[in-house]
Amino acid sequence: MRNVIPVLTVVLAILVIWYGAAVMLNRQWVLDQAARQDRVLTTSELIAETWAQEKPKLPAPHQVAAELWDTVAMKKPTSKRSLVYHAWVTMSATVLGFGLGTLLGFALAVGIVYNQVMDRSVMPWVIASQTIPILAIAPMIIVVLNAIGISGLLPKAMISMYLSFFPVVVGMVKGLRSPDAMQLDQMRTWSATRAQEFWRLRLPASMPYLFASMKIAMAASLVGAIVGELPTGAVAGLGARLLAGSYYGQTIQIWSALLMAAALAAVLVGLIGLIQRITLKRMGMA
Repeated sequence: MRNVIPVLTVVLAILVIWYGAAVMLNRQWVLDQAARQDRVLTTSELIAETWAQEKPKLPAPHQVAAELWDTVAMKKPTSKRSLVYHAWVTMSATVLGFGLGTLLGFALAVGIVYNQVMDRSVMPWVIASQTIPILAIAPMIIVVLNAIGISGLLPKAMISMYLSFFPVVVGMVKGLRSPDAMQLDQMRTWSATRAQEFWRLRLPASMPYLFASMKIAMAASLVGAIVGELPTGAVAGLGARLLAGSYYGQTIQIWSALLMAAALAAVLVGLIGLIQRITLKRMGMA
């Protein structure tokens, strides 16, 4: 109960603030409609109508919950009206981009740690790459890849990779450099080669850093996949749902897609956390 009560308290506070904000943002439309019909609304009627609008500025939590139930539980997963289907499309690009970003980040980190030229030349460019707004570079990536005949999943995965490799680089550089001088001297005393030093000291020591950075990279990869769906005019994916909702003023659809994206991120990051606990336990580092 010690762990549950604080979580429930925060959730309850969020719901109270959300319901209150829905009343404040939606009340003017209700008042305008009542004035046109020469009606006088009581406080309870005003609140009820702000929570029941078809296209509210801010949907109430129960409206979003009803939309999630309808699009997740009441639709077949293969239906294009199902959020499960759209989440699967986005997850495919997310996981592929995350895998590519992790491999790229790992390779760059090893090069930066073991090569002073890369440390001085590549690391500043790695940092500078993250100062470019993803909304600006995403259309460029998609146009260039389409020009050479690459479309579909890979362009979105490339955008995910662009966002996800950076935390892996930073985390792994920190992790690979985490062994202290005494440990490195001990390896030299044993006449260990650089490869043995890497596999038996530096890599095991970097595991906590790697998993921490992978969690951040997974969340960033999901953002990249959703952003990558926006300039392509995609008809599938959570980004496509957000775009369609914004076109037609379907705020309830937008919020349900946002919550689905948050749930997907929680599941993917939780999966990495599970792998982390199993791996570190087997390595005796838990």
